[in-house]
Amino acid sequence: MPSRIRTGRAAAAFVTGLATVLATALAPAAATAADKVALSLKDVPRSIVVYNADEGADAVKGDFVVPVAVVPGNEEPARNIRVVVDASGLKDIARVTKGGYGNCDGSGWVYTCEYGTLENDGESNAPFDIVGLDGVEPGDSGTVTYTATADNAAPVTGTTRMVVGGPTLGAPDEEPGVSGVEPGEPASLTPRLANHTRFAAAGGVALHLRTDGGLTLRTRHSNCHYTGAPVTSAWCVFPTKAAPDTAYRTSAPLSYVAAEKELSGTLSYSWSSAPGKPDGHTVRGTGPPLTLVPTADGRFDSAEATVEVDTTVQADYRPVTATVRGRVGDTVKVRLGVRDLGPGVLLDDEVKGGFEVVPPEGTTVTSIPYSFEGDDQRWGCARPEKSGGAFVCEVGDEAFFSAAGERTTAIDFHVRIDRQVPGARGTIRTYNPYDRTPGNDTAVIPVEASPAPPGVAASLGPVGWTAIAVGAVAAVTVAALYLRRRRASS
Repeated sequence: MPSRIRTGRAAAAFVTGLATVLATALAPAAATAADKVALSLKDVPRSIVVYNADEGADAVKGDFVVPVAVVPGNEEPARNIRVVVDASGLKDIARVTKGGYGNCDGSGWVYTCEYGTLENDGESNAPFDIVGLDGVEPGDSGTVTYTATADNAAPVTGTTRMVVGGPTLGAPDEEPGVSGVEPGEPASLTPRLANHTRFAAAGGVALHLRTDGGLTLRTRHSNCHYTGAPVTSAWCVFPTKAAPDTAYRTSAPLSYVAAEKELSGTLSYSWSSAPGKPDGHTVRGTGPPLTLVPTADGRFDSAEATVEVDTTVQADYRPVTATVRGRVGDTVKVRLGVRDLGPGVLLDDEVKGGFEVVPPEGTTVTSIPYSFEGDDQRWGCARPEKSGGAFVCEVGDEAFFSAAGERTTAIDFHVRIDRQVPGARGTIRTYNPYDRTPGNDTAVIPVEASPAPPGVAASLGPVGWTAIAVGAVAAVTVAALYLRRRRASS
């Protein structure tokens, strides 16, 4: 008898399930909102260091954002997305104030952000600014919760644990620049740090070193993780519990190499007392680990130290010059500029230098025209403040954006020939910080001026007209004196 009861229940369940399946299969297709559109909070950080304990009430974090994504493949846009953010879990470590990007509103601990309508993409909003509190300790934490909804999507929830970090570790305010680095040959940097707070770095410290401009790091230390090729970033962790009012340096330098034809580069590094490896640092060093050793303290209060590196490579500039050729009174075009002989290549973020032009005696530069974003401009170079000075042309300026050819950058000077000056010549001088061959930086601008054609008044120019005017005044004066004497004699 008991077995019949179990069998009957199973049969009933089977029949019910079968009916449900058939009903679903035979019913009209009516997908729910959740079937058509889905939201995701997968990019929201699960845990972050909100500020360092030594910052206290001076800490302000305005870059905490809640990214919401629409799961790809939806049948229609997610309409009127909203996110409600509850920060009441932070009451023991922080307070929140109205801030963000202007799309969020609220008061107290709860804010609502409007994300609009999105299709197969995402959007981020900063719900509020987070302000620190005095009296917190490293490791204190709280939790922010949020719920994302849309008119046609099921709600999703997420949380972020916010931890008070500390202490703030400083790097040198100024690091001396490095010059004479030979491409392909290793060079070195010894990072330094100081703890000027009242807290010890109980969890150890971490160094983040980054390169730019063709500099790459050598993967030499087993307590460092590096990015893949090219290796432009290192994350090194040290167990040293940096005590208050102490300074340290790495026990050995980190090594870097400049690429071929690179003119310059930059090294920058910072320290953290909340070690957490950044994404992308997947290559572990193979050599002996670095350690930290005490060093003399100094001005180590910068969030990041920067080292400018110059290599032995040069970018040799040579003038592009031409002859001012025409008749007196003519305005002619003379193309002037620079030829980059390399071998180094000037990048967009490097100072490109330029050239200076002193026009030949007896001539006047009337304009150096160029076009930028559809507008015609009259002067592509800075004009001299005094007569006889140099026109200064910076190759990085907008006038030269479309004037660069194959290693050559030049622009048309409109030059009026005012008069013939035997032996007159102008000069053009090139310059840039990486030009180490000064012998070819200067060239002459010759003049070949012919007399103005007879009877062509328009070609005389202002100097010619001045001479005619002076002559006419003199002639009138002589005539008047002559007539006066004749009247007196008669």
